[in-house]
Amino acid sequence: MGIYQWRDRKKPTGGKKGRYYKVKRKYAMGRPFTPAILSPGEEEERKKVRARGGGYKIRVKKVAFAIVSNPKTGEAKKARIVRVVETPALREYARRGIIIKGAIIETSAGRAVVTSRPGQDGVVNAVLIEEGG
Repeated sequence: MGIYQWRDRKKPTGGKKGRYYKVKRKYAMGRPFTPAILSPGEEEERKKVRARGGGYKIRVKKVAFAIVSNPKTGEAKKARIVRVVETPALREYARRGIIIKGAIIETSAGRAVVTSRPGQDGVVNAVLIEEGG
């Protein structure tokens, strides 16, 4: 069964609207969530998915490195991801090692918060919160 993206069958309160007149369309379909899982080794895995309009999205399946920027110095560098510390959206993701936007990760440069959407952007960008060794 496909994932339907339109949100017009119910009211925001949960009640039903009148008679439904729209037909489901192919362009209104979505895809299941692709979790960016922290890789235990050095290998990274990416998947190329065709998007609407003929373009492509690069989805990360396994990730080992992040591009971490330091707001104080203004420089960015590639750093190894050690672990997922916390995920405010869902605590279960931190336990499973899934990286999403807003997740706090421990890197070789220090703790950082993820600012990109790895499942859709194909890369993990992060901003340092506190510097480490």
